[in-house]
Amino acid sequence: MAGPDRPAFRALGPFSDWVAHAAAEGDLYPSAARPPLTGAEVRTLIGSGHDGEPLAPERGRRWTRDGVDGEEVSWSVGFGPRTRAWLLRPAGETRPLPGVVALHSHDGFTYYGKEKVADGPEEAPVPARALRERSYGGAPFANELARRGFAVLAHDVFRWGSRKFPPELVGSADEPEAYNTAARAHEHVVAKYCTVLGTSLAGVVAREDRIAVRYLRSRTDAVAGPIGCIGLSGGGCRAALLQATCDDVAAAGIVGMMSSYPGLLDAHVGRHTWMFFPPGLAARGDWPDVAAARAPAPLLVQYKRHDHLFGLPGMIEAHERLTARYRQAGAPEAYIGEFSDGPHEFNRAMQASAFAHLERWLRG
Repeated sequence: MAGPDRPAFRALGPFSDWVAHAAAEGDLYPSAARPPLTGAEVRTLIGSGHDGEPLAPERGRRWTRDGVDGEEVSWSVGFGPRTRAWLLRPAGETRPLPGVVALHSHDGFTYYGKEKVADGPEEAPVPARALRERSYGGAPFANELARRGFAVLAHDVFRWGSRKFPPELVGSADEPEAYNTAARAHEHVVAKYCTVLGTSLAGVVAREDRIAVRYLRSRTDAVAGPIGCIGLSGGGCRAALLQATCDDVAAAGIVGMMSSYPGLLDAHVGRHTWMFFPPGLAARGDWPDVAAARAPAPLLVQYKRHDHLFGLPGMIEAHERLTARYRQAGAPEAYIGEFSDGPHEFNRAMQASAFAHLERWLRG
């Protein structure tokens, strides 16, 4: 039971002593003195050991808008509907450029994917624009990265946009608000299927993001040199997993998705996606160990002190652990942790700093 020496957890009530019991029996969250996780270990933990190729890739219509040349592209990951994506580059640029994968967020908003972070051939849907105002300073940040001299790929991933489940399967009408509400519950069903199929939601998403990197690398007409990735919230979760499991990623930016696991206990576990909780990870390390699995690969993490999805102590613990891991890797300068005031967001000032990070490591 909870008592003077044992905290009470709001979601657990009379089972609050379960936390201490599990930690004592399972040796959870080993300290940074333990050997760091490797990318291969992360792949095994999340059930994402096999790579794939972008199957039957196709190229569609092209357009030019607001200083950006865009191209519709698509491929199959081997099951389910085709992945649809946009490849964005500076208008009129003909040389191959360093690549960036712009990873859309979770948001409990699965009706759209890439539209949350990128503008395509038409104006973005109203719900996607409203989300940008709340979370992205009103900006399609993928397009801004393209204007800065990158070849940027924004793609839908498993459960979002072109890769979402049909509305009738999640028990919803075919409109964004109703679909998003139903899809939140359906994520639990999908997570159970992942377990039965020997993987995890983190593993499926990471594999699809690696396939997107493979597609970007295959476009030698558009991309040359190193490739980076960046995302907010669920996109930051994806960036951590992709950084850990893909040797082609030369630099990553994780925005609003970093905490120690102990720092999530009490008020924050229930707020997050299954992608954030690969089974078995807590017995081998902690979430920041995933992000540091390929240290000294350059990493930027942006933290918001008033983020309702995380507690500040957990963010500080994660920052200290990442600092330690990069010191152990002999490259303390390759990790940057930026703290700023404000809510859960990737605002224009944060974007400017993150873009400078990618420019430094991808373009020198």
